[in-house]
Amino acid sequence: MAALFSPFELAGATLRNRIVVSPMCQYAAIEGTATEWHRVHYASLARGGAAVVTLEATAVSPEGRITQGCAGLWTSAQAEALIPIVRSIKITGALPGIQLAHSGRKGSAHLPWEGDDHMRDDDPLGWQTISASAIAAGGSLSRKPRAMTVSDIARVQSDFVSAAVRARDCGFEWLELHFAHGYLAMNFLSTYSNERCDQYGGSSENQNRFLLETVAAVRDAWPANRPLAVRLGAVEYDGNDEENILRSIELGRQLKNAGVDLIDVSLGLSIQAPNIPWETPAFLTPIAHRIRTEVGIPVMTSFKLDNPETADRAVATGQLDLVAIATGMLANPHWPYYAARKLRIDQPFRFLPVHYAHWLKDYDGV
Repeated sequence: MAALFSPFELAGATLRNRIVVSPMCQYAAIEGTATEWHRVHYASLARGGAAVVTLEATAVSPEGRITQGCAGLWTSAQAEALIPIVRSIKITGALPGIQLAHSGRKGSAHLPWEGDDHMRDDDPLGWQTISASAIAAGGSLSRKPRAMTVSDIARVQSDFVSAAVRARDCGFEWLELHFAHGYLAMNFLSTYSNERCDQYGGSSENQNRFLLETVAAVRDAWPANRPLAVRLGAVEYDGNDEENILRSIELGRQLKNAGVDLIDVSLGLSIQAPNIPWETPAFLTPIAHRIRTEVGIPVMTSFKLDNPETADRAVATGQLDLVAIATGMLANPHWPYYAARKLRIDQPFRFLPVHYAHWLKDYDGV
């Protein structure tokens, strides 16, 4: 049995293998509400055999969207639209997951194929962004955010809790909080975006406060037997990698103590054009391994892991507990089956429903 296809227990949930479909924005929502596209898209990913299918970054408030097309979970109507998607994932045997997010200073942006830059300040479709401090992200994301007040912080934290409750009641069995990629939580963590002088700025303890308070509030609302994960911007690749990683290890300990079950190790992306080693396979895996070892918490990561041998090796050697597959699943929704064949598992479709496992018996992933 390849390590990639061994079961895994986490917070009362049983995962049939170590493969997680990573959250990937679709930009197809209408006023935050999922559409027929989302139903088809997530059902197709779920039937491929992954253990968890995670819905895209879902905004906890209108201002928390990245673009007009981003999904949201701030209304009951949005929750109702997600219930059929949850059912379509569950029927395949996968756990339905969702990532909750707030875009912070990166919000009010055009769709990627329309420029991927900020809308102009006078654009009627745009909105005022918020962040830890009034510092624009830079580059094409030039809109200046409004520095959040303490009451703003409390409101956003309440929005996270409300969205988590809706996700719980929709039947999601896996929740990830997006604390990476230059979005709101990362705006508090990073000195590139946080110049506050109050209890949410200055020292690392203060910069961590928004994240830890948010996790504590969500933990109280989220069932103990459903995994709670955090996607953490562990490194910026800005020349201060070791400092970034050591800080992430310490924050990881605090997140674990606050009730987080797993850390999804990812990028900070707080600055423009960081020196990310995109050409290196599994480049975040060694960092994830350090966090796993020194914090004593399960970890997963993504980016350049869609080679089955690479993914299996990361699990087999104890570097990762789970692997998050993104573009590999978009290119081939049956990536888990393809990986099983590549790893020469005797019964490569044993984890798929019988009625289409039989149909796939001669499928070679091409």
